[in-house]
Amino acid sequence: MIMKKILLLGLFGLFLSAPAPAEAQILKKIKKKVERKAEKKIDKEIDKTIDKKDTKKVDTIQGDKKGQKEEGVMDKGNGPQQTDASELTLNWSKYDFVPGEKVIFDDNQENEENGEFPSRWDLVRGTTENAEFGGENIIMFRGGAPKIIPYLKNSDIDYLPEVFTVEFDLYLNNPNSFQVYFYDEKNQKRPANFEVLDIRHNSLSLSPASSRIPNNETIKNQWAHISIAYTNGKMKAYINETRLINIPHLDFDPMGITLYVYSASDQNKFYIKNFRIAEGGVKFYDRFIQDGKIVSNGIRFDVGKASLLPESMGVINEIYDLLAEHPEVKLSIEGHTDSDGDLEMNQQLSDDRAMTVMNQLVAMGITKDRLISKGFGESKPIDTNDTPEGKANNRRVEFVKN
Repeated sequence: MIMKKILLLGLFGLFLSAPAPAEAQILKKIKKKVERKAEKKIDKEIDKTIDKKDTKKVDTIQGDKKGQKEEGVMDKGNGPQQTDASELTLNWSKYDFVPGEKVIFDDNQENEENGEFPSRWDLVRGTTENAEFGGENIIMFRGGAPKIIPYLKNSDIDYLPEVFTVEFDLYLNNPNSFQVYFYDEKNQKRPANFEVLDIRHNSLSLSPASSRIPNNETIKNQWAHISIAYTNGKMKAYINETRLINIPHLDFDPMGITLYVYSASDQNKFYIKNFRIAEGGVKFYDRFIQDGKIVSNGIRFDVGKASLLPESMGVINEIYDLLAEHPEVKLSIEGHTDSDGDLEMNQQLSDDRAMTVMNQLVAMGITKDRLISKGFGESKPIDTNDTPEGKANNRRVEFVKN
């Protein structure tokens, strides 16, 4: 194609080779125009040819790089290669909650009488009563904008440690909020920089942080597990297995707990169960090096069974990370119970629960030759079995250096 156009230009030049002087100037201009036009067409053809070759080269590079998922992979002499957006994946550690190891307040509504005020709580205002829901004992917030506080000795002083966790199950069936105050409204002076954790059917908020449950999910007519972790000024809060609040520096010092529901009624149902405050502090690996074992009451099971509850995964994930980062470590996983129930039943239950935890770690990728499991039932208490807090501390799983 290019050669044809060059030949035509040559013939055209011969045809215009002997004009009259006046006509020569006109013909000269025409000749230049034709030449420029032809040159443009030639350039376009050349560009097309180059583009086709470059496209093939790019296709080849992309084919060679297919399967690489790291951003900005350096290709010698060519700079960083951009990863196709369709290949990018989000890696987000959304659940890292680990309960404190020493329980300082625990209420699982055991032995509560239906219709009475909860025996382990005190009233600020409103109406709150024990009830049974779904075959379980629960605390029901009835009306009058109820507020309750844990019933503790010396509750007029700051009873929350520098490192603590709070957990409870909350039943929601409406978009109205359930609130947690971090001071005892009946016995303590209100802090100057007071903030409230606001729990709704689709979000958590605590100034200055607020976050919705991912994928626009909502909690309606079901239980949600609420977890709060405070560590020397830093606070995190979770709904089920998702962290929604992550504040690096709070402007106030938590001193106590008040639970508040402005809109509670027969239509706007708010129930809670399994409320616990625990003191924590030492990281798992540091605890392991110091004591040769990790004691955790944060691994939870269904009542009287060995089936894991979802909130147990925070602890199990931490144990997995420890084992993955330290391949030389081998563990004996040991189950313990409180003294409630039959001796033989507790022994079998502790065996089964220890085995469940071991199997979970193996399923996550830890080789079985690094783990053994055993149960001790109620034979090795670390606290009294005469109080709810003591029983909660005795119901535990220990990870012992093997």
